[in-house]
Amino acid sequence: MGSDPEKLISKADKLTKLSFTRWSIDWKSATGLYEQAANGFRLAKSYEKAKEAFEKASKGQEMLSSPWDAAKHMESAATMAKELGNWKEVADFYRRASVLYNECGRAQPASDALGKGARALEDGAPDVAVQLYTEACAILEEDGKEQMAFDLYRDAARVYLKLEKYEDAATILISLALAADKSSATHSQCKAYLSAIIVYLYSHDFKQAEKCYNDCCQVEVFLNSDQGRCAGKLLSAYADGDVEDIKRGVTIKHCIKSRSHDHQDCKEIAYRGC
Repeated sequence: MGSDPEKLISKADKLTKLSFTRWSIDWKSATGLYEQAANGFRLAKSYEKAKEAFEKASKGQEMLSSPWDAAKHMESAATMAKELGNWKEVADFYRRASVLYNECGRAQPASDALGKGARALEDGAPDVAVQLYTEACAILEEDGKEQMAFDLYRDAARVYLKLEKYEDAATILISLALAADKSSATHSQCKAYLSAIIVYLYSHDFKQAEKCYNDCCQVEVFLNSDQGRCAGKLLSAYADGDVEDIKRGVTIKHCIKSRSHDHQDCKEIAYRGC
């Protein structure tokens, strides 16, 4: 048999089926064979067969009550699915891996799995990517680790901006601000509020930008912050039609310390600034 992955799979499959001569299933031996076969197929770039072998190895680890190892194999299956461009399976496998990590009581790896899935899907299925980013944030928040979710919120906002879904981008930035508030991360909170306002301005929705600003100013730390004052000046510039002031970004560079200093790409300022 050697290391021929096809033969390894065949032998493993037999070990997972009952017969007249086999009255019990040998999951331990079968799982080891599936793992060897999966790695062999992966090296041969036979991604479909590698994916299926990793799925079987994951099931075997579950049967052996090893959800951590099962999750690792499920992530490997997701990687193979990405190579095949099967975006639905990518999402499904990473979600399954997340559930398995949660069974281990590990919120951070559970969230990380969803984050990996989201990044893998940004180009092929961006709408699903933002769903995974949001689910990853929810896991951390439920575990009281809001601060660990900041980058995930930023990534979700970035994808929404690429999709030109500006209202969704602004909403996710507000969620980031709320998570920052729970973490007492005042600076991140204020930058997220400012970024949400900028997103509305970029989308030429001055009315919504003004409403967002007024809502954010109900939060005292934002009202009294450099970011709050910057937002107020920027809104005034838009209201007055002061093109030069808008182009200069009304000292945005001092508020959010971004390398983008002019108005030609408010979208870039928004997700760099948050």
